[in-house]
Parts: sequence; structure tokens; C-alpha cells
Amino acid sequence: MIRHLVLFKLNEGVRRDDPQAVAGARAFADLAGQIEELRSWECGWNITERPIAYDFAINSAVEDRDALKRYLEHPAHQAAAAQWREFGTWVIADYEF
Repeated sequence: MIRHLVLFKLNEGVRRDDPQAVAGARAFADLAGQIEELRSWECGWNITERPIAYDFAINSAVEDRDALKRYLEHPAHQAAAAQWREFGTWVIADYEF
């Protein structure tokens, strides 16, 4: 199995209640039922005020590297990521467990 972690940071001046951020979060939340490669899927907004914290997180798992590639190339994932490019940045980590 591969764990796929993503941490998002909203761009300066963007708040989580901005319509584009709400739509971006919804687009990722909706991926759970759209992409069969996902074995587990969690996402949500950060709940702390710590200055080093990111704003939104995804914690997911897929079977193997091929499944990860298919997930990343899936049109629904591509569309959700495209929304976030408009108002945020992110970092990722993928590891086997």
C-alpha cells in the first residue's frame, strides 16, 4: 500500500470561506466516491491556529504505484487540483506502508 499525503496552504489573502476555497475543498471531498483506486480517503480543514500549520489536508491510500499514477491522472483529481492552483500551494509525501 502507498500512503498519499497532501498539505495545502491558502495563498495570502484567501480565506477558507472564500467561494473558491469552499469549492476546492468540496471537489476533493467528493473524490472518495469517484476514483476506484482509493482504498482510504480523508480530507479536511486544519483546526489549529499554529503559524506553521497548513490549511487543508488529504490523507489517502492506494494499492501500489500504478494505482497512484491512475489516481493522479484521473480527470476528477486533475479538476480538483486545477481549482487549488488558483488560490493555494501544496506539498506532498508518498510512502509505502
